[in-house]
Amino acid sequence: MQSQRLARLFRNGRNQALRIPREFELPGDEVIIHKEGDRLILEPVKTRNLLGILAKLKPVNDAFPDVDNGLLPLDDIRL
Repeated sequence: MQSQRLARLFRNGRNQALRIPREFELPGDEVIIHKEGDRLILEPVKTRNLLGILAKLKPVNDAFPDVDNGLLPLDDIRL
């Protein structure tokens, strides 16, 4: 795989765009872009699984209402 290749910039509406050659293709459909001096750095967005998302959530400190309050008692059912 080549580590360097010429690519062309073009306009897409009011945005400047870059067509990335196949050998430099990144996974997914989003990237993080940041600038270091005159260089633009593209990094693929890591896909997060549900456990990763849940681990970053803050704990819920709200008291949940007692939804059973005021209901009639359940009948005893035999199967």
